Amino acid sequence: MTWQPVRDAYSSKSEQYIGLFDGEWQPPEDDISLVRGHLNGLDGPVLDLGCGPGHWTADLHAHGADVTGIDMVPEFIAYAREHFPGPAFRLGSMTEVDVPEHSVAGILSWYSTIHLPPPELDRVLAEFRRLLRPSGRLVIGFFDSDDEVAPFDHKVITAYRWPVDEFAAHLTKAGFTERDRRRQQFPERPDRKYAAIAAEAI
Repeated sequence: MTWQPVRDAYSSKSEQYIGLFDGEWQPPEDDISLVRGHLNGLDGPVLDLGCGPGHWTADLHAHGADVTGIDMVPEFIAYAREHFPGPAFRLGSMTEVDVPEHSVAGILSWYSTIHLPPPELDRVLAEFRRLLRPSGRLVIGFFDSDDEVAPFDHKVITAYRWPVDEFAAHLTKAGFTERDRRRQQFPERPDRKYAAIAAEAI
């Protein structure tokens, strides 16, 4: 797929998107425990792929991770560099990361695959596996579905919902073993369900 439409859509709404994180950014406790629990304390570099404005990158860095945030939206990287001087941030695509194979200890992909057409998911998960060393950790967040893979009208550009078990099966196919998962629904968004999986590269 070409990422240009996704990049352009986020660039055009970058100020509004960044505004969602202004002030006291505080993710749910379940998200914190999953992300920090599986990506902090690793012996090696961590990549936050599709880091957006950089809040998770900064959080992981503040808790000791050797983390680099990568995003294809220039406005997000500019914001992250200005507001979070600790970690490194790079402009780039999560499918074309210029690091050696099997050199990464952990990857965070927090809702960065949600705009992938379903046939593209396996290719991206295979790229994540290529980057990770054996026993490396992947934490990946996505929109949950009760029945089938389906597109929906995301505020920025079309996104997709995945049944958790089906998403987990694709992780297995790509060379991962599931270690943990979370599912939740926020009261303020009864039309949305969210899921995240922590997996280990085998």
